[in-house]
Amino acid sequence: MRLLPAFVAALMAAACHSPGAYGHARVYTPLDEEAAAAENARAYDPALAARMPDEWKRAPVSVFGVVKARLDGASGAASLSLGVRKLEARNLCDTEDEDTCRVTVSEHDFASLHAEVRLREEDELGSASVGPGSLVRVIGVIADDVDPNDGAPVIRARYYRHWPRGHYLTTAAPGRFRR
Repeated sequence: MRLLPAFVAALMAAACHSPGAYGHARVYTPLDEEAAAAENARAYDPALAARMPDEWKRAPVSVFGVVKARLDGASGAASLSLGVRKLEARNLCDTEDEDTCRVTVSEHDFASLHAEVRLREEDELGSASVGPGSLVRVIGVIADDVDPNDGAPVIRARYYRHWPRGHYLTTAAPGRFRR
């Protein structure tokens, strides 16, 4: 009889699926820290932010973007040039197994911006580092200044999440992937 509760607990743990760091689930699942950071953030809307800049600078924003370039920024932060993408409501999957699902964003950029991000050590160097082709979610505040090279807005990140190249999909994924 004493073994039954332990067996049930082990069975329940095996049945639970964690989407992991790269979000292998049918729908987007924020990490606990990410959910806390995004609690009062609103999705970045470039048209509204341009029309009402003071209002949009008062509260945090959340944006998904594909990294176009990474440069050294101020005070040890990375300066990321991003092509802003729309997060899809459902992730694309290769099979019925959720482990084949990948976070999915729109195929095309709908805006450009820059993000000043203090990268974690594991995202600095190597094949899984933040660089061109990576997907990031940045949560932060819109800065008063704009990028001096192209005039695009700058977000100062309070939190970021990173998907290396090949660990996410766009809506242009081959037909074998399904929702």
